Amino acid sequence: MKKSTLCLLILVLSIGFFPNTMLAASGNLSTTPVTEPVEVPAHVQVQLDRLNEIKAMDKSDMSSTEKKALRKEVKVIKSSLRSSNSGIYLSVGAIIIIVLLLILLL
Repeated sequence: MKKSTLCLLILVLSIGFFPNTMLAASGNLSTTPVTEPVEVPAHVQVQLDRLNEIKAMDKSDMSSTEKKALRKEVKVIKSSLRSSNSGIYLSVGAIIIIVLLLILLL
């Protein structure tokens, strides 16, 4: 009796999962909303333009001191672009600890 109940339970649960996967596969992709491009602030755009100029430069005829100055400038621009982003960054270890704490507390 227990074996037939277990088989029936597995059958009902497996039938319940199949329609969900079929609906997900046949979803209409044209109904997804199109997001508008995000406006880039002027000072950020100036820095990005400067990075593109440096990238496009022909550095073969430059001296080593000029190349070194360009590398420093690129590092400064990239660090200022990273610091201008406002957001919360979590490492993988922090996420694992948060999940473990949630599991233990709940």
